[in-house]
Amino acid sequence: MSVVTLGLIQGTTFASKAESLARHDVLIREAAGKGAQIICLQELFNIPYFCTRQDTRLFDLAEPIPGPTTDHMAALARELGVVIIASLFEKRGPGLYHNTAAILDADGTYLGKYRKMHIPQDPGFEEKFYFTPGDLGYRVWDTRFGRISVLICWDQWYPEAARLAALAGAQILIYPTAIGWLSSEKAELGKAQHCAWETVQRGHAVANGCFVAAVNRTGFQDDTEFWGQSFAANPYGEIIAKGSADCEEIVIVPCDLQAVEDFRRIWPFFRDRRIDTYAPLTNRYLDE
Repeated sequence: MSVVTLGLIQGTTFASKAESLARHDVLIREAAGKGAQIICLQELFNIPYFCTRQDTRLFDLAEPIPGPTTDHMAALARELGVVIIASLFEKRGPGLYHNTAAILDADGTYLGKYRKMHIPQDPGFEEKFYFTPGDLGYRVWDTRFGRISVLICWDQWYPEAARLAALAGAQILIYPTAIGWLSSEKAELGKAQHCAWETVQRGHAVANGCFVAAVNRTGFQDDTEFWGQSFAANPYGEIIAKGSADCEEIVIVPCDLQAVEDFRRIWPFFRDRRIDTYAPLTNRYLDE
């Protein structure tokens, strides 16, 4: 299969898990009806983005993976014959929590999970309080419709993560995301912040000769305005599909995977890597 169709579901926040799950069921079915074969939901899709403050009661939002939500999504994936990527707040054990994406294949098989590796700590994004850094590495899954890697939000800024996933054979890098503007910064920095976010990911597509897709939230949570604009880029870094800034929507993206092979043949960045010179990358900083 050469052409694979992504369905990027850019959603908003709902009052309860049940309401969110019901709405996303509708959106997943709609995406499948439009031809989507790999469907990705936004970061922490079934709960509010709760990391705007530190509150121990919010740990109650977490759930096991596999668990009830992944069981539900597996049944839906099997019924529709689609791959589903569901980003969830994982309870691993007492006092141990992760920001995690579960991958369900088109026959309903639970392929595994990715735990967010890079954890931010900024005003409005108090994630280090809630999430333990991932310990499963940068994983790649052979799904019915293609070889994918899933990374999460803050991972978007790290070329090392994208490179390791691509070196493991990923044809598509998919990033469930929850990023937005703080009201105090939007007027001065909003345009630049969004430009940086989009540009760095387009760069990952070029540097690794693969497709990149980012699925962002929309709407407001406390002082954060999520900027939506979910998008996909081809191996040249060209944006081939993009959502709006402020609406729930499904972004449908056909991806011709032959383009990955074709691009890497004429721009063989993997061939020309000087792996004998990269050992210093494992240092925190190159001090004098």
